[in-house]
Amino acid sequence: MSKQAYKVCCCFRRRFKFREAEAPDEIKALFGRYSENGLMTVDHLHKFLKEVQGEETVTMEEAESAMESIIKDLKHLHVFHRKVLNLEAFFRYLFGDANYPLISSNKVHHDMTAPLSHYFVYTSHNSYLTGNQISSDCSDVPIIKALEKGVRVIELDMWPNSTKDNVDIYHGRTLTTPVDLIKCLSSIRKHAFVASEFPVILTLEDHLTPDLQAKVAEMVTHTFGDVLFSSGSECSSEFPSPESLKRKIIISTKPPKEYLETKSIKERDDHSRKAKNLSEEAAWGKEVSDIADHLKIRNELQNEPDDGEFQDEEDAHEDIQELQQNAAPKYKNLIAIHARKRKGGIKDWLKIDPNNVTRISLSEEKFEKAVLSHGGDIVRFTQRNLLRIFPKAMRLDSSNYNPLIGWTHGAQMVALNMQGYGRYLWLMQGLFRANGGCGYVKKPDILLQIGPHNEVFDPKRALPVKKTLKVKVYMGDGWNLDFHHTHFDMYFPPDFYVKVGIAGVSDDSAVKKTKIVEDNWVPTWEEEFEFQLRVPELALLRIEVHEYDMSEKDDFGGQTCLPVSELREGIRGVPLYNQKGEKYKSVKLLMRFDFL
Repeated sequence: MSKQAYKVCCCFRRRFKFREAEAPDEIKALFGRYSENGLMTVDHLHKFLKEVQGEETVTMEEAESAMESIIKDLKHLHVFHRKVLNLEAFFRYLFGDANYPLISSNKVHHDMTAPLSHYFVYTSHNSYLTGNQISSDCSDVPIIKALEKGVRVIELDMWPNSTKDNVDIYHGRTLTTPVDLIKCLSSIRKHAFVASEFPVILTLEDHLTPDLQAKVAEMVTHTFGDVLFSSGSECSSEFPSPESLKRKIIISTKPPKEYLETKSIKERDDHSRKAKNLSEEAAWGKEVSDIADHLKIRNELQNEPDDGEFQDEEDAHEDIQELQQNAAPKYKNLIAIHARKRKGGIKDWLKIDPNNVTRISLSEEKFEKAVLSHGGDIVRFTQRNLLRIFPKAMRLDSSNYNPLIGWTHGAQMVALNMQGYGRYLWLMQGLFRANGGCGYVKKPDILLQIGPHNEVFDPKRALPVKKTLKVKVYMGDGWNLDFHHTHFDMYFPPDFYVKVGIAGVSDDSAVKKTKIVEDNWVPTWEEEFEFQLRVPELALLRIEVHEYDMSEKDDFGGQTCLPVSELREGIRGVPLYNQKGEKYKSVKLLMRFDFL
């Protein structure tokens, strides 16, 4: 037991005893039940895995392998005796990486042979930006970071450079500094399959003349080589599967359009400078909103959109209006997933062509308007076609919207700004921890089914409870290793509490919290919560640790988000992440999950 000193005033210091993590009473009792004379054998471990951890099919051979792995991992602690575990070793095993809370941390286990339209895809918006949307630098570095995290859809905005003889990537009509297209393409080729072997989709926003389009075609073909996917004619009526597209890069954009001289950045400088720092909550980001409440407010604040109002990001520039008749043929041939320009009203662009599949894009605002009046049509459309949603233009600070609005209606490419952090981005990181973190998550069957009367899933419909998730928060550990002892408070050890909640359809959404444990780096709560779930297939378990501050806002102590459909029952060590979604080296919670 060590001591920590905290400054009280210039002359005095207060010392607090620091206690090492100790197994909670319930864990001690479980060890007593599954051990003999203070030692857990392979037989005991096998029984524990089946009866407590819910691993009903685990074999004795797998239990032996698990025992050997535990002993190997804990060898430095000298807490084992041959092929048995004592209490400390058992406790460390429960907190260890091998006792991960999800079905698999690195193995793909979903069916990957369905069409692309049957998957949620990890999608970034303005992937090249390093900060805000109007004045930050453009770089290949955020693209590399996104790919290394498993992001599968990268967006590039292509513009002529200052001398009109090459192609730059930047956010048009802003003060963002450009980066060369070839640099971005080279980085994509190098890092595309570092985190996942499943396809990378490159969405292009094209503002180029035919001669520059030809140059792009040459650069893309040369850089990507045989990993560039060419669709031919076989995928016109149905998209190919992620399995068939392994280690391929796919180009997706609208057919080329006329290029007209754009207004200079300087002419729009006054408008751009009006942007303010619109950050939401410095430590946490905006609280996750209830979908139904959000859409109700949206409906009250606006009138029904006109037929011509639905315009996507790729149509947003008035100076690019007509299809380019003499575009470079090689450039046209690059496009494997055609993005369609919509004409008419919502009903028109949601019409399903049995002979062709396509992709459309909507801003978050336009999508929310469409959901209010045509939610079912959107679900039907996304059963065969791709829908991309992107942040509204006013998110100058690179903030985000609630991605669940898109996912609950079947939208595959819900694009978020990844330059900052916040709860909505944590939801996205949480969803794509599923399926081994490969960037593709199979949509639940409820989003792919059509009833006998042409009915489809409606996230607003009242449904019976399908499952009850019971969550117990035992304790936490590791903050003293990852934070300085005065990080949370200059005068006292931290006062931690945990918020546990569900993000999903409106009827499932809830947030609960534990008591505050004062002055303790290794807090023990031993509190239990229940969540009734109507649509567990679309539910995400939110976990946040706060450090209570009486005089100011509470401090950030870690977070994670876990797909409920992939939770492993039993007692699990849950690693926490920082605000940017990077895993802490040591900080974890010990929790238990049970489905009733």
